[in-house]
Amino acid sequence: MNAHEIDYEIFGEEMQYVELELDPHEAVVAEAGNFMMMDNGIKMDTIFGDGSKKDEGFLGKVLGAGKRLLTGESLFMTIFSNEVQGKKKISFASPYPGKVIPIDLTRFNGKFICQKDAFLCAAKGVSIGIEFSKKLGRGFFGGEGFIMQKVEGDGMAFVHAGGTMAEKVLQSGEKLKVDTGCIIGFTQTVDYDIEFVGGIRNTLFGGEGLFFATLTGPGTVYIQSLPFSRLASRIHQAAPQGGGKDKGEGSILGGIGDVLSGDNRF
Repeated sequence: MNAHEIDYEIFGEEMQYVELELDPHEAVVAEAGNFMMMDNGIKMDTIFGDGSKKDEGFLGKVLGAGKRLLTGESLFMTIFSNEVQGKKKISFASPYPGKVIPIDLTRFNGKFICQKDAFLCAAKGVSIGIEFSKKLGRGFFGGEGFIMQKVEGDGMAFVHAGGTMAEKVLQSGEKLKVDTGCIIGFTQTVDYDIEFVGGIRNTLFGGEGLFFATLTGPGTVYIQSLPFSRLASRIHQAAPQGGGKDKGEGSILGGIGDVLSGDNRF
């Protein structure tokens, strides 16, 4: 497997995007909805699967694309190819505030496992598939489920994280406990399991869920500080419910403070 060699640059701080430079006949594959902008001369095609297997028949492409449904993704992916002479640039943006993380698959023996919504884009030739958990407990209680995405090959892939990213290099036998939603991804040598928090008070009143994810080295782990599910939950809690008023956050006066500040929404 020989993925296209692409140059890239990441822009921004908390709302990042990645700009890829494509030589003639080079291409990049991406999830639908991540495209930002591109130079004239780049051709866009919608395809089954990821386009990593050139000689794969139609049935094989359909089966490969069908597996993506298990991760909640679309049957189709989008491929962008430089069809003209000269270098052309194309950009992809993270769908929510956070970081874009470059993954050089040659550093990780050709495979990286990530949360099913973390993949952003990759050089053509990189395979985007699914990774099943071999442990039943992880499937039932893992928060994000027992199906994760995997990217395989020898090229560059890009994943996105919410908030700030932490990279942890675990030694053999070293264990890290993580909130299940905070995992971005990890190398194939890391063992991933679920551990019960324990304690009645922790279980009932801790507010952190019933289970930790446990990541055991050796290997590299990427952690995000603000999973999208957590961000969405906070927005939902702060939004007016059933047409009612909001909570007046930021003022001890609540609704009275809104009146004094000129807010007449009630």
